[in-house]
Amino acid sequence: MYDMKALYEAQSVAHAIQLLQEHPDAQIIAGGSDVLVQMREGKRAGAELVSIYGLDELRGVKLEEDQTIRIGSLTSFSHITKDPIIQKYINVLGEAVDKVGGPQIRNIGTIGGNTCNGVTSADSASTLFAWDAIIELTGPEGIRRIPIQEFYIKAGKVDLKPAELQTAILIPRKSYEGYCGHYIKYAMRGAMDIATLGCSVNVKLSEDKRHLDDIRIAYGVAGPVPMRAIHAEQAGRGMEISAASIETIGDTVLEDVTPRDSWRASKAFREHISTVLCKRALKESIHLSGGVYHE
Repeated sequence: MYDMKALYEAQSVAHAIQLLQEHPDAQIIAGGSDVLVQMREGKRAGAELVSIYGLDELRGVKLEEDQTIRIGSLTSFSHITKDPIIQKYINVLGEAVDKVGGPQIRNIGTIGGNTCNGVTSADSASTLFAWDAIIELTGPEGIRRIPIQEFYIKAGKVDLKPAELQTAILIPRKSYEGYCGHYIKYAMRGAMDIATLGCSVNVKLSEDKRHLDDIRIAYGVAGPVPMRAIHAEQAGRGMEISAASIETIGDTVLEDVTPRDSWRASKAFREHISTVLCKRALKESIHLSGGVYHE
């Protein structure tokens, strides 16, 4: 059924790195919800695989001493959705990954696998961009941490060096404290479908709840990699909350998004829904933050 040359099971992170060094052409497999499907399609025929699925040290969510949220790369989507730390501080991430595939996929699929695929349509990616996530990578030279914006290089390619694996996703306290967010996935079907466009918005309001102290707007499928709408963010910071300001911010995202024509949707349609989704997600984020509107 699966045409593979060899399967090696890592006993620890250090062992996984050793196996990747000994077998430089080997590919990492975690939950297998993507890799095994591709193998059945013949896209990875004869591959060597290094399985890290048994490494429980890479599972779970916890608060570190400095209040950074640490999400192990092997944490499943269903675990993230139900985790009390996620629900308390960054509930929108749980809502976003709950839109991945069906229950079976969410039970076995991992957030590390979702990000390491490097695809722009990953439901976790745009929300992690909106939270200014940090990617932790471990390899022969030790641990390095890079902003998620630098992790994505181009469509389908991420900054993983030889014999290196992603070990965690980190959300610093300054990135989530005082923020509320909302994610909207637009797809042709209500479930079990890849996003035509995804939009995740986070806001931090002024003390009187009348102004936008900060705003982060992130997209999936609005370009070759997940992206932030930096011009719209700049336009929104300091704005008084009103219907007019929401319209202005939503329309400004067109300075940033660079969608393409595909069989799923035309460039023009994606540009249209990028403004619509931003406005809707922004309104809901403001509502969740207790914002006061001025018409």
